[in-house]
Amino acid sequence: MDPVSHLLRLAKVTATLDRRCLLGAATKMDVGERQFLEAQFHVLLEGECRLLVSHMVLDMKPGDFVLIPGGAAHRVITPGEYPEVPTAEVEDESFITTRSADGGSPVIDLFCGHYAFDPGAGAVLFRTLPDPVHVSFGDSAETDTMLRTLSELMRSEAGNRGPGTSVILSAFSTVLLAMVLRSARGSATGETLWTAPSDPRIAEVVQAVLEEPGNNWSIARLAQLAAMSRATFLRHFTRETGMTVGVFLARARVMAAAEILSSTGDTVATVAGLVGYGSESAFSRVFRSEVGMSPAEFRRDQVRRERNLRGIRSK
Repeated sequence: MDPVSHLLRLAKVTATLDRRCLLGAATKMDVGERQFLEAQFHVLLEGECRLLVSHMVLDMKPGDFVLIPGGAAHRVITPGEYPEVPTAEVEDESFITTRSADGGSPVIDLFCGHYAFDPGAGAVLFRTLPDPVHVSFGDSAETDTMLRTLSELMRSEAGNRGPGTSVILSAFSTVLLAMVLRSARGSATGETLWTAPSDPRIAEVVQAVLEEPGNNWSIARLAQLAAMSRATFLRHFTRETGMTVGVFLARARVMAAAEILSSTGDTVATVAGLVGYGSESAFSRVFRSEVGMSPAEFRRDQVRRERNLRGIRSK
């Protein structure tokens, strides 16, 4: 399995398209903060707008995708003098349509939604991404073609609003996230997305560790896999992923451990051994550092969440 598919599976990501924004000129739309374990996204299909988030100003053009891993509140502004026109919403069972309250003709077509993820692998994945991530799919002929096709499908489905529309739009939104995670860099911040190293040798190392986190991955062995000297490998790895080998190994193992804790009854000591730790205490320290709770607490939290979910489904 490729690294992006592997990570999305571990993170238990679910996508929801919340609204389609057909905003006129000089319109201001405030978007509130998301709940814990939720990340917001926007994809601009037509027009231009400005997104203000975390003291940053992001200029968006057609084909741009912005992911806000921390779910921070932000503002969308369309071009025009004194952008103070408020918005009005029309809600149906699939999503909300947001328009300028003055009835002005739309100057942008913006799809907005969020990703929910689990408190283990998902929290680690989204926390280790730049915040925000700004990717311009229109800058590449390949991704531009893919996005144009996906955009037309999203627009068509949003316009038809037939049976299963919300499920179909959710699937399209997940595809967008996969496209982002395999992009080498976030164009706005210039920061590395560790999920997609541009050097194929480092990408091979990342994939190997994600597939078999419990192996005895020494620096020497990883350098050999990358066909580099130890010093060259360490330098290239940090440059390509934005983190040291040690930090990456810990995070990859914690993500794998979260999956095992969620899906099996294995003891914490057994899980520690499966993901490459000889000491349960050392594993627990690393797990708490990355997830914010001990392995035992995480398992109890997962059981509680599953019970709550079953209760919701049974109503």
